[in-house]
Amino acid sequence: MKNRLMPTAIVALVGAIVGAFVMMLYASTHFSNIAGQDGTPPAVSAAPLTSGGSDQERIVNAVKRTKPSVVAISVTVNGKQYIPVDPLLQQFFGQQGPSVVQPFRGKASGSGFVFDDKGDIVTNAHVVRPPVPNAQVSDITVLFPNNTRAKAKLIAANVGADLAVIRVDTKNLPPPLNLADSDKLQQGQWAIAIGEPYELQQSVSLGVVSAFERTEPIQTETGQTITFKGLLQTSAPINPGNSGGPLIDMNGDVIGVNQSTLRGGAEGIGFAIPSNTVKRTVQQMIAHPGITEPPVQAFLGVALMPVTQGFRNQSNYRGQGGVGIQYVVSGSAADQAGLNPGDVILKMNGKSYNDAKTLQDAIGKMHAGDKLTLEVWSQGVKRNVQVTLGSRPQQGAYEQQQVPQEQGPPPDQQP
Repeated sequence: MKNRLMPTAIVALVGAIVGAFVMMLYASTHFSNIAGQDGTPPAVSAAPLTSGGSDQERIVNAVKRTKPSVVAISVTVNGKQYIPVDPLLQQFFGQQGPSVVQPFRGKASGSGFVFDDKGDIVTNAHVVRPPVPNAQVSDITVLFPNNTRAKAKLIAANVGADLAVIRVDTKNLPPPLNLADSDKLQQGQWAIAIGEPYELQQSVSLGVVSAFERTEPIQTETGQTITFKGLLQTSAPINPGNSGGPLIDMNGDVIGVNQSTLRGGAEGIGFAIPSNTVKRTVQQMIAHPGITEPPVQAFLGVALMPVTQGFRNQSNYRGQGGVGIQYVVSGSAADQAGLNPGDVILKMNGKSYNDAKTLQDAIGKMHAGDKLTLEVWSQGVKRNVQVTLGSRPQQGAYEQQQVPQEQGPPPDQQP
């Protein structure tokens, strides 16, 4: 019996020794990278978490998927500029002073992204439109992340929506980006901006969806102010050059097109055109190429105010409801229609109004040349007034007219 057990015990002992050696070798090669500096095993708390679905990992993956389809856009502008012969004479004569015409050549830049497999790229209209009067865009160049350059041509631009489509004819086009349903966005969800702020190509900034349905007036190169409505507000930093680039979610889908920042340079308050607006507008532009100028914003020419007790005392108005007229801009549509300070607007086109802002917003949705009927109380008499809305003058056109500041905002903040 002893003779039979001894070989078996020896084999088992040798196997145990070999197994222990193999395990030590495996541990030294597979766990050395997480050991401490002196080769000791790491503490349990130092072990990395590998959930595979953290927000940071999703953001990084979304950027990786999106970046190849985000482009930098370089625009060459040629035009003419008027140089005064004598600056002192120019100050005296204004724009009518003697001057010489000189050509100029300038550069502008922005961002964009691949919209489809036909070579269409979406960006802002103000990126590919002349930034100054008396100028034209002579060249549009698209730079892809792989450093490939391609000439582009303008297919369509909707200035009122601040969207444009340019087209390139190049092989190996990056995949188009998917546009999300912006109606399903939630306040506080992550938002990622990609573009080339200050020509820093492929820059990424992170924030959240801050708010919806924002209204932001932006002045164009001609001095006209376009009021953009329904904008998406984000805290993702947006700087010059980000314009036209995508604002994406953690899936890498486009939720908006980066457009502007709050006037005055406030940080963390940027605006983007929602993806659903982009879908509708871009499809229309591709179907109907060309440049669509924005409708001229309507201007009634009054400063409105609530019917307070002080207003009643000054106007002798004893009726119910309505919106008071505090001030009338000389020469405006309201002035030509015979409206006066102290009058009360009771109805517009048959609808009653009791709130100044509501009436102001209703007029703001109209265009220059639109006709409307106002029911007005004036010095104890109700009458209907026909008004043809004018166009909003450039800033400063009526700044010198005196406005009683204690009674409300100046007329440049009113319809």
